[in-house]
Amino acid sequence: MKLLVTLKRTPQRDARIRISEAGDSLDLDNVQFEVNPFDELAVEEALRIREAGAEVEVVVVTVGGEECQQQLISALAMGADRAVRVEPSGQSLDSLRVAGALVAVARREEPDLVLAGKLAVDDECGQVPAMMAGLLGWPQANQASSVELSEDASSLRVVCEVDAGLETVTLALPAVVMADLRLNEPRYASLPGIMKAKKKPVEVLALDELGDAGSTRSRVTGFRALEEKSPGVRIDTAEELVRALEERKLV
Repeated sequence: MKLLVTLKRTPQRDARIRISEAGDSLDLDNVQFEVNPFDELAVEEALRIREAGAEVEVVVVTVGGEECQQQLISALAMGADRAVRVEPSGQSLDSLRVAGALVAVARREEPDLVLAGKLAVDDECGQVPAMMAGLLGWPQANQASSVELSEDASSLRVVCEVDAGLETVTLALPAVVMADLRLNEPRYASLPGIMKAKKKPVEVLALDELGDAGSTRSRVTGFRALEEKSPGVRIDTAEELVRALEERKLV
């Protein structure tokens, strides 16, 4: 059995991101990066499926330049077997283009299951895994809080977080599952794991070599910070509330 886990390199959660003076890009100088936290959950779940007794190969994949190498090594140090990096070589990427590249890798690897975070914490689009499922024609489960592989490894029982509570679905494999925060608690990489990670294979594929990996159909045209809201006013009595509303001609 083969599990393919998608990763994205994202700024650390406490990073302060500034907008360039022109407003057309983000200033990422001196910003530290990490594995997208939701993708880290997906890696952990893949490792737990393997540790539950299934004969599993765990492959992690990302789309990005050499700067993504450290995040791949982090996943390998956790216990993944090997990694694939798709080199975009400066090409413009949107969600559909990234999904197309990952689908091309999935068709090469022929995994039984794709695991991904439900969204990336930098843009919070949450589009790529669903696009992958659509392009592959595979069933999908979003916001997974529990994943259970059937005894014959032909299907998954997935508990999903929904607005009204929990929903349980059964997916025939191959499928795409998107991890939510309640799915698990990712492990820390051990020192032996970190040492072994440096010797594990990382295959680099050029985006142009993947054949029909789709095209970019959208682009970001600008950024702007939210306007700061004026501080609120504390009102202690009903009379003060009525007076404030009258002053603003709201009553």
